[in-house]
Amino acid sequence: MVSSVVDPGLSLRFPATPTTPTPDEARASLLVDPGFGRVFSDHMTVASWTAERGWHDDGVRGLEPMTLHPAAAVLHYAQEIFEGLKAYRQPDGSVALFRPDRNAARFEHSARRLSLPVLPASAFVTAVTELVRLDAAWVPDPPATLYLRPFMVATEAFLGVRAADEARFGVLASPAGPYFSGREVGVTLWIDPELSRAAPGGTGDAKCGGNYAAGLAAQGVAREHACDQVLFLDAVEHRWLEESGTMNVLLVTAAGELVTPPLGTILDGVTRRSVLELAAGHGLRPVERPVSVDELREGARSGAITEVFAAGTAAVISPIVRFREPGGEFTVGDGTPGPRTLALRSELVDVQFGRAADPRGWRVPVG
Repeated sequence: MVSSVVDPGLSLRFPATPTTPTPDEARASLLVDPGFGRVFSDHMTVASWTAERGWHDDGVRGLEPMTLHPAAAVLHYAQEIFEGLKAYRQPDGSVALFRPDRNAARFEHSARRLSLPVLPASAFVTAVTELVRLDAAWVPDPPATLYLRPFMVATEAFLGVRAADEARFGVLASPAGPYFSGREVGVTLWIDPELSRAAPGGTGDAKCGGNYAAGLAAQGVAREHACDQVLFLDAVEHRWLEESGTMNVLLVTAAGELVTPPLGTILDGVTRRSVLELAAGHGLRPVERPVSVDELREGARSGAITEVFAAGTAAVISPIVRFREPGGEFTVGDGTPGPRTLALRSELVDVQFGRAADPRGWRVPVG
């Protein structure tokens, strides 16, 4: 793994400097139909890092544009990472996060892989919590959520291939409705036989923008074939399932297994991890192993694979009911969301929104 600067960040407290809030009536209007990633709250979390000073200039301030030198490393060498998690309105009106420690750990992993300074996990959680606390009025009622986007970019101005000595961390908050609006009946994926998302030894298991930029062309091909997303195969043989453009992929088998491709070149999704931990309660045995596209195709046609779904923070759990590929298509089950998919989604969402018990301690209240 590529080394990265570890700064204890013990002084990071993210004190709040409130700005004039959006009027209640205007905010309520925006929350009626926020879409996804279009509306933002009043504030953002910020912190700066330099090799000389470490982490400093932290706080929660009014949302404003960032100023970057045209030679900033992020613009030329894509040295940046990000995360995605949500805040959920609870039945008593309070707000809770869902497993922010897992996002913090992944953010640290991504920072190391992209040679960015490591933000301590405690500072990551504090940064997110303080923003949500200040902008709690922006957390919509269920089923909508407040989507949170922590990110870090290399800001040093220079032209040369090396790790930057300056970086900036931030967190944005965006009220969000369904990711696949109007497609709750299930999504269709395009199996791309040529374009790859990641290769062994690359950045596939880091959450960085380059991975998503590299997938845009395949997503365009998927749309040309009337598909909601792309399903990537491995970069070596173009045979083994990896993940979709924005989500991990899981399969339910007639033998009672919940199968998902192993980690390595795919993202260690928080929703993926949570679903695997919930599987036993639904009579499923979680299995992480390679799955070939041939097994997927033949299993769907024979009934050996009964359900397929995608898992991710933005879309939660999305039933996959159909696959298209060059030369044809095939349907999973009867072409409707499967019962175990819907049951897993229901349990997960109920835990997130505080409608069910939380024996694993996944909910983190925002006081």
